[in-house]
Amino acid sequence: MALQTSPLDAAHRELGASMAEFGGWEMPISYPSGTIAEHVACRSSAAIFDVSHLGTVRLEGDDAFDVIQNALTNDLGKIGPGRAQYTHLLDEADASVLDDIIVWWHPDDTGRTVFDVMPNASNTDDVRGAVGGDDITGTRAVLAVQGPAAHSLVGTVFPAAAEVGRFKVALASWNDVPCTVAGTGYTGESGIEISVPAEAAEALWAAIVAAGVTPAGLGARDTLRLEAGLPLHGHELGPGITSLQAGLGWVVAWDKPSFRGREAARAERAVGIARRLFGLATDGRRPARAGCPVSIDGVPAGAVTSGNFSPTLGRGIAFAFLPPDTAQGQQVVVDVRGKDLPGHVVATPFVG
Repeated sequence: MALQTSPLDAAHRELGASMAEFGGWEMPISYPSGTIAEHVACRSSAAIFDVSHLGTVRLEGDDAFDVIQNALTNDLGKIGPGRAQYTHLLDEADASVLDDIIVWWHPDDTGRTVFDVMPNASNTDDVRGAVGGDDITGTRAVLAVQGPAAHSLVGTVFPAAAEVGRFKVALASWNDVPCTVAGTGYTGESGIEISVPAEAAEALWAAIVAAGVTPAGLGARDTLRLEAGLPLHGHELGPGITSLQAGLGWVVAWDKPSFRGREAARAERAVGIARRLFGLATDGRRPARAGCPVSIDGVPAGAVTSGNFSPTLGRGIAFAFLPPDTAQGQQVVVDVRGKDLPGHVVATPFVG
């Protein structure tokens, strides 16, 4: 099957991006400046990421609230129109996290109830199967502008978008092009995400870059999210991994009368989890990698799910599933291709 491409594909190639497959899409991994420079730009100023590979499933109408509320784990009743919420879709049988999702609830000044459910790249069909709605992924691009200067720099190009606060959602126009803007992101920094019609995406991207925002690829997005202690589906979430094991029990509205996987999730909570996700800091700059075994006192204890070099900390950091009673500061040894890499358990986020 041919890889899908973003509406910004030509813009990335013109900038000299290194492209690679991700979730069925061909997306930029880095630009000529390199992942570390892009990472630093996001932490110190602002970076722009093309995240059009994320899905958008739109639900409209009076029953949309109930459909989402009865399918996903979090409680939509905690928010309202003009807000965004992080939530999970669970497997009915074992409460595994089939996907972690952001829901954008459009403001109600249009007189319509509209939700954009934003799944991960390869999970759009599964999420649509759970909540219905229309897959509008192909009609738009999504630009994530992140960093301490994100709002001020975007404000020189798209002032209405720059005014959108954290986990707020707004409808705004740029040069008469209607956009949906959310104060969400995946870097641990302040920022916004702009859903723009596909035909206007290149012009908006170019305008934001011209304002001084650094283009950044999925390589920097991964190191940033790891420093921020944020899970990645397929690594810290996925088959066999539950919300509780990932340390995300707060995403589950346990008293809701209905959501997919509710009984399995409540059963696990009643008996307790057998493993839990922890942060590791490894000695020196050498990072652990996903799949590396972790031992405690010479006894196998778990495995790394994600690992990388932290540009901010100047050392290796990682996530690993370990026994739930593992203590902060616990010394560990990671087996990296047959060589021992010492480290210890630390609190997450690693940076924040």
